[in-house]
Amino acid sequence: MSENIDYINYSCYFTVFREGEQFVSYNALSMVISGEMELNDGVHRKMFRSGDIYLVRKNQLLKFLKKPGEEAEFKSLSIRFDDELLKEMSTEEHFVLPERSKTSAFTDVSEVKHLKYFMESLLQYQDLLENKSPELALLKQKEALFLLFGHDPSLKNILYDISDPYKIDLEGFMQKNYHFNVKLDRFAYLTGRSLATFKRDFEKIFGTAPRKWLLEKRLQEARYLLEKGKKATDIYLDLGFEDLSHFSFAFKKQYGLPPSRLSI
Repeated sequence: MSENIDYINYSCYFTVFREGEQFVSYNALSMVISGEMELNDGVHRKMFRSGDIYLVRKNQLLKFLKKPGEEAEFKSLSIRFDDELLKEMSTEEHFVLPERSKTSAFTDVSEVKHLKYFMESLLQYQDLLENKSPELALLKQKEALFLLFGHDPSLKNILYDISDPYKIDLEGFMQKNYHFNVKLDRFAYLTGRSLATFKRDFEKIFGTAPRKWLLEKRLQEARYLLEKGKKATDIYLDLGFEDLSHFSFAFKKQYGLPPSRLSI
C-alpha cells in the first residue's frame, strides 16, 4: 500500500517491488524505515537499509528495488520538492545557478545526523500529514531543504536547477541508457528534444526506428548474458523488459529459440 499525501509520502510493501517506469520526475529526500532499497543509475549501485537516507534528483534514469526484511515489510518515508517551491526559495535567496551539476542520480546523506533526527520526527506527524495538513507539509518541506543546504550548500546547485534538459549527444546517451524501462518521450525529453525531433535524429544516427533499436539492443545484451551463464529470470528486468513472458516471446522471435536453451 502507499499513501500519497501532498508531497510527504509514507509507503509500505510486503513483497519485493520494482518501480514501473525508471524515470525520476521530482527531487526527493527519502529514508528507509525497514527493509532494503537498492538504487541503480547505471553507473552507481547502492543498497540502503533501515535508517539510511538518500536524495534523488529529478530528470534522471534510476532503477528502484524495494525488498522487505526478514521480519518486517519494506517501509519508507519521502519528501518531494516541487519546482514551484524550489523556485520560490531560490528567488528569496537571490540564488544564481552556476553551471549545471553532473552528479549521480542519488546522493547518500545517511551520515548527516540532523537529517536523520528530522526524518524520524516526521513519523510522529504521520496522522496529521495523512489527514492532509498542507500548512504543516509545506513547513516540513522547507525545513528539510534548510537542513540539506546547511549540511552542503552545493546541493542548491542541484535542487535549484528546475530548467528543462538541454540538447545532448543522442548516440552516447542511448548507448549508455538503453536498458532503462522508460517511454520514448522520456528519452526525448532527457536528450533535450521533442518526440518528433528525437525520432528524426535517432533514425539519422542509427538507421532504424527507436523502438526497434531498443528491442534489438536489449536482446543482443540478453543473449550475451545468457551465454555467459545468466538466467532469464535474473536479467530481464535489468534490461528494460516489463515482464518475463514478454522477454521470452521477443527473444524466441528474434533468435528462434527460448532463453532457457542458452542458459547453462
